[in-house]
Amino acid sequence: MDIKQNTPTQGVHLPDSLMPTVDVPDHAHYIIGCVILLVGMTGMLGNALVIYVFCRSKALRSPSNLLVVNLAAADFLMSVTQSPAFFVASLHRGWVFGEFACELYAFCGALFGITSMMTLTAIAVDRCLVITRPVALLGGMSRKRVYVAMVAVWLYSLGWSLPPFFGWSAYVPEGLQTSCSWDYMTFTTSVRTYTIMLFVFVFFLPLTLIAACYWAIFRAVQQAGREVARLNCGEINKAYERLRSEWKMAKVALGVIMLFVVSWAPYSVVALTATAGYAQLLTPYMNSVPAVIAKASAIHNPIIYALTHPKYRIAIGRQFPLLRGVLRLQEKDLHPSFSSSAASSRRTTLTSSPGVRLCTGVRTNGRWGKSRLSSGSDSDSCWTESEADGSSGGSAAFNRQLLTETTTTEFTPPGTEQGQSRVPDGSPPDKGCNRE
Repeated sequence: MDIKQNTPTQGVHLPDSLMPTVDVPDHAHYIIGCVILLVGMTGMLGNALVIYVFCRSKALRSPSNLLVVNLAAADFLMSVTQSPAFFVASLHRGWVFGEFACELYAFCGALFGITSMMTLTAIAVDRCLVITRPVALLGGMSRKRVYVAMVAVWLYSLGWSLPPFFGWSAYVPEGLQTSCSWDYMTFTTSVRTYTIMLFVFVFFLPLTLIAACYWAIFRAVQQAGREVARLNCGEINKAYERLRSEWKMAKVALGVIMLFVVSWAPYSVVALTATAGYAQLLTPYMNSVPAVIAKASAIHNPIIYALTHPKYRIAIGRQFPLLRGVLRLQEKDLHPSFSSSAASSRRTTLTSSPGVRLCTGVRTNGRWGKSRLSSGSDSDSCWTESEADGSSGGSAAFNRQLLTETTTTEFTPPGTEQGQSRVPDGSPPDKGCNRE
C-alpha cells in the first residue's frame, strides 16, 4: 500500500492537486462511499422525522423533550455536512474539494459530534433531576432552563471546535484521504495536547457524569420500591408505577447514549493510539472505517425512539398513517379512551422516596380533583402514558400552581378519631396505607 503523502504538516498550504492520496483498490473507496451514503440518508430522514414529530405532537412538546430535538438537530446537521462530501470524495478516490473545504468539513464534524455528546449528557442530567429531585424542580425543568442548557451545549462545543483554526492542532485529511478530521497522527506537542484535552473534556468527563446520573437514578428507583413494599398501599403502588414509567424513559435515553459511545469507541482508540506515539501501527483502513462508524452514531437516535418510545411511535402513526404497519400500531393505540371515573379520581403520591412525594389531593378552583405525581417530567408526571397523550404535554407553570395548592394529609390507622375524617367535598377519605 503506497501512501503518496503521509501525515500532513501543520501550517503548510497545499494546492488542490497536491492533496494527500493513498494507493488502495478502487472498490475499497466505492464500498465505503456507498456505506456512508446509506448512513447519511438514514440520518437525514430519521432525524428530520424526529424533529417534525416532536415539534408537531402536543404530547411530546415538553421542555425536557427540547433536548431530544436538539440532539436530532445536531445529528441531522452531522449527516448533511459529512456524508455527501465523503461519498463524492470516495467516488474520486481522494479529497477533491480543496484545503478550505477540508477544514470546514472537519470543523462541522467536530462541532456536531461534540454537540451530540454534550446534549446526551444534558439529557442524562435532566432525567436524574426529574427522578431524584422533583421537589427542587417544582414539577420539571422549565423551558427557560432548557434553553439555557442548549445554548451552553452549543457554546461549549464551539469552544472545542475552533482551536485547530488558530494553530492548536489542525484540520487535515485522514484515513483513505476521502474525509477530514482534526490531526491526531502528527506526533507534536500541539497535536497531542489538543487530542488529550479533547478526549478528557468532551468524552471521558461527560461519560463519567452520565454514569453518575444513572447510578443516582437506579438508587432512587430502588429506594422507592422498598418504600412501596413497606407501606403496602394500592394507591402508592400506582404512584410507584408512574415513577417506573419515568425510569423506562430514562432507559430509552440510556440506550441512545450507549450506542453513541459504542460508535465513537473505535475512533477514540485509533486517535489515542496515534497520540501515544504508535501511529505507525495504523493503516488507512484503520483510520477510515472507525470514522464511518462514528458518523453512523447520527442514525441511532431516531431508530431507538421509533422502537422503544411509546408516545413517539403513536405520534408517528398519527402524523404518517402509511408508517402504522411498519410500527405495528393498531387503531386502539392511536385513539385511547379515557374513563370519567379515572379522570375524577384522586391520586396518592409518594413523598418519602427521593423520586416521588406523598399527597392525597389537589384543590383546584374550590374542588378536589386529580393530583399530579411530581416525578418531575412535564409529559409523564403522575398521569399514565395514555392520559398524557391526551394532554397538552403539561406546562411547568401549571405544575407549579398545582404543587403550591397541594394539601398534604396524614395517614391514620382505621378506628382512631381521625380515621373517619372526610375531605372538604364531603366524600369519604381514601383508605389509609398499612405499614408492614
